Amino acid sequence: MGGRTVVVGGGIGGLAAAIGLRRIGWEVTVVERARVLADVGAGISLQANGIRALDVLGVGEAVRAAARPQYTGGTRAPGGGWLARMDGAVLERELGTPIVGIPRAVLHRLLREALPPECLVTGVEVLSVDCSDPGRVRVPVEERLLDADLVVAADGVSSRLRGQLFPGHPGPVYSGSTVLRAITEHPVPLRTDFELTWGKGAEFGHIAFTDGRAEWHAVLNSPPGTRYSDALAAMRRRFGGWHDPIPALLDATRPDAVLHHDIHELATPLPTFTAGRIALLGDAAHAMTPNLGQGACQALEDAATLAAALATEPTVESALTRYDAARRPRSQSVARAARQAGRMGQQLTHPLAVALRNTGLRLAPSGVTVRAILRHANWAPPSLR
Repeated sequence: MGGRTVVVGGGIGGLAAAIGLRRIGWEVTVVERARVLADVGAGISLQANGIRALDVLGVGEAVRAAARPQYTGGTRAPGGGWLARMDGAVLERELGTPIVGIPRAVLHRLLREALPPECLVTGVEVLSVDCSDPGRVRVPVEERLLDADLVVAADGVSSRLRGQLFPGHPGPVYSGSTVLRAITEHPVPLRTDFELTWGKGAEFGHIAFTDGRAEWHAVLNSPPGTRYSDALAAMRRRFGGWHDPIPALLDATRPDAVLHHDIHELATPLPTFTAGRIALLGDAAHAMTPNLGQGACQALEDAATLAAALATEPTVESALTRYDAARRPRSQSVARAARQAGRMGQQLTHPLAVALRNTGLRLAPSGVTVRAILRHANWAPPSLR
C-alpha cells in the first residue's frame, strides 16, 4: 500500500514519521509553521528504544556516530553524595546499545538530511484540516489545498489538529514544574557522561557531548509563567552552592543561551490516537513530563510503528487501527510513569519525604536502576516489510 501523506509538524517525531513513510513508498509533504526548520532545544538522551526505532528508519548509525554513549553517571544529592549510580555498560549488554547523548539540533539536522528538501514546506501553520470526504483529507497549505490519503498530526503539545479532532478534551495542563536549559559555550571537564541531582523541589542535570561541551538543565517547582530578567544569574543563585561540576557548567554558559519553558503534559489520556485518516503522533498524542527521558523516544516509536502498520496492512483504516492498538497503551503507560517519577523525584519538597527517598535510593541494590531503565527502554521495533 502506498499513498500521499501530509505530516503537520517538523519536529523530531514529524520528521521521523516522514522518513518512515518515504521508506515504504509513500509520497510525503512535511508542513512546519517555523520559517527555519531546526530544533533549537538544548540536548537529549536517547535510550535503546529510541535508537532501535531510528535503526528501523535507517538513520540509527548516523545518530550513533554523532552522539556520546552514556556509560557513567547517576543521581546525586546537592552535596555531591551518590544516591544511585548508572552502569551504562550493563545496559549496553542487556539492550545491545548504550544510552547516548546528542544535541537536539544535531539530531534534527540528521533527520532533515534523510529527507529531500522539496518535501519540506516551512513558514506555514496548519490550523485545521477538511475531513468531510471519508476517503481523503484536504490540508490547506499556503494558497492551495493538498489532498492526502493520510495526515500525521505531529504538531506538538499544543496541537491545533488534536483540538479540532477532540474538542471536548481538556488539552495540555501545567505539570507544576518549569525547566531552564542550555548548552555550554565551550568544553567543561566532566567525570561522568550523565548526571541528575535532586534537591527540594529542584533538579539539576547534565548530558555530555562528543565535543566536550555539555547540556545542562534545571527543573524547578514554580507557578506557571514565572520568568527571570537574568535567567543565568537566577540559576547561579539557586544552584551555585551545589556540588561540582554544576557551578562550572553555569560559568561556561552565555546568558543569552538559556532557554526557559514551562512543562505541560496531557494528564487526561486521549481515547484514541486516530480519527478517520488522521494519526496523532508524539507530543500531540501523549505529551509527557521529561522525568524518564522518554518523550522523544516515544515519538520515534510512534513513527516506526506507523510506518510498519502502513507497510503491512491492506488499508489505511486497518493500519491506523493497528497503530492505535500498539501505541496508545504503551505511550500512555510511560506518561503515567514519568509523572510518578517526577512526583517522587524532583517535585518532592517535604524534608522527611526527601530524606526517605534518598535513603531508599542509597540502600537499593544496583540492579534496581538497571531494571527501572529496562522497563521502558527494552522495546522491539516492528519490521517495515
